[in-house]
Amino acid sequence: MTKTAVAYYRTSSATNVGADKDSLKRQKEAVLEYATAHNIQIVKEFYDASVSGADPVHQREGFAELLTYVAGNGARTILVENASRFARDLTVQLTGHSMLKQLGYELVPADAPDYFLDETPTAVMVRQILGAVSEFEKAQLVSKLKVARERKKAETGKCEGRKSYQELNPHLVKEARRLRRASPLSGKRRSYDRVSKELFSLGFMTAKGNQFSASQVKRLVAT
Repeated sequence: MTKTAVAYYRTSSATNVGADKDSLKRQKEAVLEYATAHNIQIVKEFYDASVSGADPVHQREGFAELLTYVAGNGARTILVENASRFARDLTVQLTGHSMLKQLGYELVPADAPDYFLDETPTAVMVRQILGAVSEFEKAQLVSKLKVARERKKAETGKCEGRKSYQELNPHLVKEARRLRRASPLSGKRRSYDRVSKELFSLGFMTAKGNQFSASQVKRLVAT
């Protein structure tokens, strides 16, 4: 009997997004290869582009859509290329997996299918070590990129990097800040969720045509 599953992909940087980039392609190939080898039918794919691996999984737009879909679909297995595509931050990874387990879902990394299944003390320790290594690798990469940007800036006076929301859509940022501003009468601010809903009603939405998540609105306001 063919088992059904959904696939989840994530890229953390805007520089890895696009038809000419290999991150998403690599993830899809790894997940499809695993699914084919184990007679698993992927019924739907979900993708979070330019989303940090440290963001709580339920706050990510793509993963939130995934949870909504599987709740009414019947698929109980979520395939990812590896554990770091689910989350790089160790705490987010473990709490996210715990949430999925409580909901009755199985999270399977294609490169290590038993990564989240084995609950022996040794397996738990290995997950924690590998999660810590992943966090360390990310910190190293961030440090190297920072040094490279500073060196380029020193040499040329400018440095290319990820464009901010302010550069990409200044009107969106302006509206988000306006909506988040404290009321002159009550002194209270709208919640990030409320700001998100009002931005959507004004026609501001993600590239996929969806409402911004609360964490995305928070970054907008902080831009």
